[in-house]
Amino acid sequence: MKVFIKVMKAISDPNRVKIVKLLQQKMMCVCELQGALGISQPSVSKHLKVLEGAGLVDYQKEGPWVNYYLTDGRSSPYAANLLGNIKHWLDDDPEIIELSKKVPFLNREALCKK
Repeated sequence: MKVFIKVMKAISDPNRVKIVKLLQQKMMCVCELQGALGISQPSVSKHLKVLEGAGLVDYQKEGPWVNYYLTDGRSSPYAANLLGNIKHWLDDDPEIIELSKKVPFLNREALCKK
């Protein structure tokens, strides 16, 4: 039951739901997520850590970037089921629609100033 509760708690925050919906579109760094959500870098990092702990998100280093992406849910059947279903959920939500419109315009070089 602990794994189930961890996954459910991870997705219970609106900003974490938004992060998952954004990562459905593409891999993103913390700066890109911060730019889309309009919240602080420490907050984005904290949310990513919770999502990672639940097996929903993982990351890979690529040069100076740390790219976050959705997992395949292999670590937990609850994570796999949630990720499979959330692909079809909230696509008509006004906040999600607005966030999705921002993704093509997120420029990591400008946002991260690296």
